[in-house]
Amino acid sequence: MPDALDATPYDALLLLSFGGPEGPDDVVPFLENVTRGRGIPKERLKEVGQHYFLFGGVSPINDQNRALLQALREDFAAHGLDLPVYWGNRNWAPYLTDTLREMAADGRRRVLVLATSAYASYSGCRQYRENLADALATLQAEGVDVPAVDKLRHYFNHPGFVEPMTDGVLHALADLPEDVRAGAHIAFTTHSIPTAAADTSGPVESHGDGGAYVAQHLDVARLIADAVRERTGVDHPWQLVYQSRSGAPHIPWLEPDICDHLEERHAAGVPAVVMAPIGFVSDHMEVLYDLDTEATAKAGELGLPVRRSATVGADPRFAAAVRELILERAAVERGREVTPCALGALGPSHDVCPVGCCPARTPRPAAAGADSPYA
Repeated sequence: MPDALDATPYDALLLLSFGGPEGPDDVVPFLENVTRGRGIPKERLKEVGQHYFLFGGVSPINDQNRALLQALREDFAAHGLDLPVYWGNRNWAPYLTDTLREMAADGRRRVLVLATSAYASYSGCRQYRENLADALATLQAEGVDVPAVDKLRHYFNHPGFVEPMTDGVLHALADLPEDVRAGAHIAFTTHSIPTAAADTSGPVESHGDGGAYVAQHLDVARLIADAVRERTGVDHPWQLVYQSRSGAPHIPWLEPDICDHLEERHAAGVPAVVMAPIGFVSDHMEVLYDLDTEATAKAGELGLPVRRSATVGADPRFAAAVRELILERAAVERGREVTPCALGALGPSHDVCPVGCCPARTPRPAAAGADSPYA
C-alpha cells in the first residue's frame, strides 16, 4: 500500500448525476421530476416515456453510477486515498437533497462534487450547481449545518477521459468488415442543445458561435481522430454531430442530427460509419435509444454498416483521473502550485465557475461557483 494521499481540506466526494427510472412505475414520475415547472401534460410524458418502456422501464444510468462508485472506491483504496464517496441524483433516488442530508449527519464539512457531465453548458454544469443550491437551501431551512461544496473542473480533455474513448473508437473500427474499415467515417456525437445555450456556454470570454460547448467537443474529437491516425496509419474523416434533441421545433438547436448525418454520408458514398458518443460519460438511455436503436435502424434502412464505440463508464483510467482531479484541487485549496493535467489546445478548465458562466434564461442561485451564496 502506498503512502496515504492528502485530500485535505476535503472530507468527502459526491458523485452527482441525472438519475433515471428503475421500473415501469417510475417512468412518468421521473419525467415529471425532469420537466417540473414546464406544464407538460401527463399524457405527453407517457408518450415520451416509450423510450424507457422499450427497455422495461429501466434506465441503465443508475447501475452505471453504481459501477462507477465501486470503481472510484476501489481506486481510492488501492492508492491510499481515504475519502468516502457518496452518490446523489438530480431527478431520481438517491436524491441529491437526501444525500447531502446524510453527508451532513456524517459530519462531512467540505465536499467535492463530481458531475457526470464533462463539458461546459447550462444543462451540463450550471443546472447541477442550481440543484446543489436548492438542496443546500432546503437543508438550511431544516436547520441543518450544511457543508461547503466545491465542484471538480471540467474533465473533457483529461487523459483518463480521452484515452478510453480513443480505445473505444479503435475497437469499433476493428469490428467493421475489413473491406469498409479504411474508408469509415467517424461521427462524434453529443447531446444537442439550443444554439442560444451553446453560444453562452463557458466563461464570458468563451461566448460566441457555439461557445465553450462546441469548442470543447471539437477539441476532444480532434484528439481522438489524431490518436486513431497515429495508431492505425489511416486518416479517417470525421465530424461533430448531435443527438437527443427535445425542444420545440421553432427553437434552433445544434445540428446536424445523427440520423440526418447518416443519410448524408450514405449519399456521399461513405462505406461505413463509427458513431462515437464523446458527449456522454456512460451508456445511458440516450445512447441506448438514440444511437443503438434509432440511428442504427436508420443505418440499416440505408444499408450502411455502422458501429457504436463505448463510452468511458467505469473504466479504471477514468477512476484514476477522478483521483488525480481531487488531489489537484485539494492542493490548490491548500495554496500549493500545481500543473493541471489536460490534453489538446484548450488547456485545463477553470476550478471555479466565474460569474456569467453558462447563464440561465431565468437567474437562479447556483452553488460551487464565484456567485455562490454558500461560499
